[in-house]
Amino acid sequence: MARNVNDMIKDLGFTYNPNDLSIELPEPDRDRAIFRVQKLFPEFVWDTTALEGNPFTFPEVKTLLEGVTVGGHRIEDEAQVLNQARSWKRLVEMVRDGSFSVDKATFCTLNGIVAREEALEWGTFRNGQVGIAGTSFKPPAHQELDSLFERGTAIVNGISNPVEKGMVFYLFGALNQFFYDGNKRTSRLMMNGVLLMNGHDAISVPARQRLEYNEKMIRFYDTLDGTEMMSFLLDCSTLRSPAPNSTLTQG
Repeated sequence: MARNVNDMIKDLGFTYNPNDLSIELPEPDRDRAIFRVQKLFPEFVWDTTALEGNPFTFPEVKTLLEGVTVGGHRIEDEAQVLNQARSWKRLVEMVRDGSFSVDKATFCTLNGIVAREEALEWGTFRNGQVGIAGTSFKPPAHQELDSLFERGTAIVNGISNPVEKGMVFYLFGALNQFFYDGNKRTSRLMMNGVLLMNGHDAISVPARQRLEYNEKMIRFYDTLDGTEMMSFLLDCSTLRSPAPNSTLTQG
């Protein structure tokens, strides 16, 4: 499906160059992909919360997920770890029973777990203006969110390459800030839902790459070009290949 740059900016909020991406699609295996998430579950939870600046260490996250209380931390930080674990479990359930979909209901369900007690509201699109620290980019007004989401997901759901599709949704959700909080976390879950549904390994940004991740996200917000960030996500995955395999091109 060909889209020109102006259409992409209007409907997604950003553009990217698919010719600069090299995506390999291995033989899909949903059961294997889910197994790998479950095997690496503590790492996935820790990576995500560490990107948020959560002070829990990996051993502490693992201990907490085993049901043992870890002292010396704020209740809010503990809740964030547990919410992230619950959201991953809910995502896996959706993938297993086939109910996961790139739609508003799924997006809001996951945010309702991710951002519980962290913001004014959770699990529903925001009804006020928000900002993004470190950038002059101004997310769209809340009155525009429903129509923007409809237009953007029409593009996303038209992408046949599931890796590209998932990454585009991640940037779409992170940029437009549909919720008061948890936008990047929820959008990465949606990205991984697309990957898992199609039998491909989930992508987790390692905690040790937090600085690089934050720097690239700020450049994405400033430039509205998602190419660098998508390439970074591929570098964090098992899906990099020598040749591009894109279905969405710029004209």
